Amino acid sequence: MNASTAIGGHSRVSSSSTRFVLMRQGHRPGARLTPEQDGVTDSQLSAVMPYFYGIPLSPRRFDGSCGACPLGEPGGEGGSLMQHPERRLLISVDMERYSRRSNLQQYEAQRQFRELLHEAAGAVGLDRVAWTTQQAGDGELAVVPREVSESRVIGRFVPELNRRLRHHNSSRLPAARIRLRVAVHQGLVHLDGANGFPGNAVVFVCRLCEADPVKKALAAFPEAGVALVVSTEIFRDVVTEYPEEMRPERFVRIEVAHPDKEFREYARLCVVDEDLAAVAVPGVSPSPGQGAAQIAKKLADTAEAKPASSAMEHGGIHTGDIRVKGQNAIGPGATAIGSVGRDVNSGTRRGDPR
Repeated sequence: MNASTAIGGHSRVSSSSTRFVLMRQGHRPGARLTPEQDGVTDSQLSAVMPYFYGIPLSPRRFDGSCGACPLGEPGGEGGSLMQHPERRLLISVDMERYSRRSNLQQYEAQRQFRELLHEAAGAVGLDRVAWTTQQAGDGELAVVPREVSESRVIGRFVPELNRRLRHHNSSRLPAARIRLRVAVHQGLVHLDGANGFPGNAVVFVCRLCEADPVKKALAAFPEAGVALVVSTEIFRDVVTEYPEEMRPERFVRIEVAHPDKEFREYARLCVVDEDLAAVAVPGVSPSPGQGAAQIAKKLADTAEAKPASSAMEHGGIHTGDIRVKGQNAIGPGATAIGSVGRDVNSGTRRGDPR
């Protein structure tokens, strides 16, 4: 077929003409191939070359009918079509101290790891069989289907996984326990990669899971099952807005740094059902924003309690350490609703005027 064959002048270039242009000897990125050199028009070159070098120049980049770029034909010599990236929720999971286990312990840990994840997901109505996963010996990367609720994954699946891990570990020696670091992020990902899932969001979530503060936080709580780290966007849009069983006030802001990989970002971390503010963990400390939120809550609680105090002081019943306000009943079998001071005694002592 002639290299200049096209439909509509430029909207589509055949598989053979594509290979002719891209495989020409001596061509390099940025070099311009003239029509005299290759017998291909400028419009045809502009329709083909950007796909090869990943430079999005026009709406023609992807074929709207099949959601892919026109590099080759499916099943033909040109190779598979590159699919559109999809925005998905990404979960990276890694087992603590996996490499320190013996061969048999690693074998058993892998089996228990998969069982616990499947059971926890099933318990909250999630079907992990539908998840696209990339397995590793000590963990996995999961791409969650679009229709799955992010709040259900974070607010229900993670707490359920933590409960099952705690129960599982309660009857096992420390060397046989399964404890997990779980990282959650979202972003664009290619699902048709030749050897995994290409995408910066995938790199990001894996960097979170491997962060040193996350490892240290989990190590600080020997009975915990899950240390959860989420991106700033996930914390803002999901954890704070739709927490379900999670407690947003327990998340602390951390810096995730991998100097050798030129990676430095901020994220939010919690150890599920534990209080990071109660222990000293290197690299982990409550953020100023979190402290402000706690102060605001205390102020709100104080404001709610103040009218009650005023009512007691102006018109309520006050007898020693017993204070009663509102509707009161006096007489045999009557009930009084009120508050008891911290120093009140259940009975009277001999000689006590009360």
